Amino acid sequence: MAYLESILKVLGIGLLLGAGLPAVFALGLVAYARGEGGDGTDSAAVAPNPALKVLGIAAFVFVGWVIVTAVLWITRATIIHHTGVDLFPFLPKK
Repeated sequence: MAYLESILKVLGIGLLLGAGLPAVFALGLVAYARGEGGDGTDSAAVAPNPALKVLGIAAFVFVGWVIVTAVLWITRATIIHHTGVDLFPFLPKK
C-alpha cells in the first residue's frame, strides 16, 4: 500500500507541475494581453486594465520562481558540496 501511495503522490506532483505551470503561464499571457488594452474585435477601443497587467506579471514571476526553486532543489547536493551553503536548511537531508 505504501508503494501505491508513493506512486499517486508522484503522479499528482507531476500533473501539477507538468500541466499546471504551463497553464498558469498561459493565463498570465492572456491577462497581460488583455491588460494592455487596444483594439477590440469590433474595432472599438478597449481601455487598458492595470490590474490584469499586474496579474499577468505576477503569474510570470510565480512560474519563474518555481523553475528557479526546482533547479536549486535538484542541484542542492552539488551546491552544498562546492560552496557549503545549504539553500534548504529547513528540509531534512537523506
